[in-house]
Amino acid sequence: MIVLAHGVGSRADLPVPLTLALYGAGLAVLVSFLALVLLWRTPRLRGDAAGRPLPGVVQAVVDSPVTKGVLRAVVLLLTLVVVAVALVGPPSPNDNLSPFALYVTLWVGLIPASLLLGSFWAYVNPLRTLRAGLTKLTGEAPAELRLPSLGYWPAAVALLVFVWLELVLPGRAEPRTVGIFLVLYGVVQLVAGLWFGAGWYARGDAFEVYSTLLGRMSPFGRRADGQLVVRSPLDGIDGLRQERGLTAVVMVHIGSTGFDGLSRTQYWQGRAGPGGLPHGGARHHRPARHDRPSHRPVHRGDAAGGVLMGQPPRTQPGLYAHSLVPIAAGYAIAHYFSLLLLDGQATWILASNPFGRDGVDLFGTYGNAIDYTAVSPRTIANVQIGAIVLGHVLGVLLAHDRAVRTPHRATTGQLPLVAVMIAFTVGGLSLLLSS
Repeated sequence: MIVLAHGVGSRADLPVPLTLALYGAGLAVLVSFLALVLLWRTPRLRGDAAGRPLPGVVQAVVDSPVTKGVLRAVVLLLTLVVVAVALVGPPSPNDNLSPFALYVTLWVGLIPASLLLGSFWAYVNPLRTLRAGLTKLTGEAPAELRLPSLGYWPAAVALLVFVWLELVLPGRAEPRTVGIFLVLYGVVQLVAGLWFGAGWYARGDAFEVYSTLLGRMSPFGRRADGQLVVRSPLDGIDGLRQERGLTAVVMVHIGSTGFDGLSRTQYWQGRAGPGGLPHGGARHHRPARHDRPSHRPVHRGDAAGGVLMGQPPRTQPGLYAHSLVPIAAGYAIAHYFSLLLLDGQATWILASNPFGRDGVDLFGTYGNAIDYTAVSPRTIANVQIGAIVLGHVLGVLLAHDRAVRTPHRATTGQLPLVAVMIAFTVGGLSLLLSS
């Protein structure tokens, strides 16, 4: 397979001039806010109380122990294969399945899968499967052992460790590095799950928490009464409860994609050297340069809004953390869209001969090459613009609906946050598309 970089290309790939695209994106966020001020004067989102029930047969199949057991067994088997391939498979990152399975198929594939199916990773999480098997030998944790009141902070730390591996650690594409990480991560998560109970994974497993947050934007979800429903994605996000560490999880993700995009710019490369901080895999290229969102401006905007609305500044990051979820999703889609469609092909190619044995070609794909013409640069650019703008517009909408529940100066209280979102939109797209 040939190593090729890909991205949005030059300005000529855009259907409109870059300057017009930037002005249009910023204007879209501003107009959305003004329209909300005029037309959205009372809260309309219903959180986890909203949704139209799915047919009973669908709920019966989804909740069936047989369905869950089969899917968990399949995912666990695939996970064990990836770990084995990482540890004893081909030594070259170009020929080993594991870097692509972890960095592309799992990490990037969680985005569309969760947006479509909801928090499905909690349903098939192999860590939960292993824990369930081990508890048959060890027994459940004593009742007095409760989850610490850390909220999402364990997941924020776990996510930070993973993105450090993905973006910073030298040799992160090496199969043995991937294998060691998967083993160590699994051991830590299993010990915590055995000690604190199965509820640990909803707050401590980076991948499950990430999938669950994105799954809030799925049209499918569960009401508070456990009923499977079809609902507005906005209601799903509005149902996300304020909890410690939630803002940290979202900001770690936004910050990681921002750093990843920044590290691909000519400015960064010129100071870091030709090989400065390459991506995790030899063919694992980032789709484009994009936003480098700062953590501090968002918090400042939220805090300033809180002062204007007569609320303590320290309550604001948690109160409006749910509005950052679509922004994080937009950055993730813009950043990884082409990576999944292009470099993601390597997973299926290498899966046909995971251990690199002569004469093995399980699916008849082992001799294939990645088709880098599968998606055009213009399509990538359009998706990136649309994802970032839509993410910020939805963020403004969610913040506005939450703000009008506190009528006192609700409109003026949102102005700092809207200004920051416009700056992020224009600045992010400029960095993404102009290099």
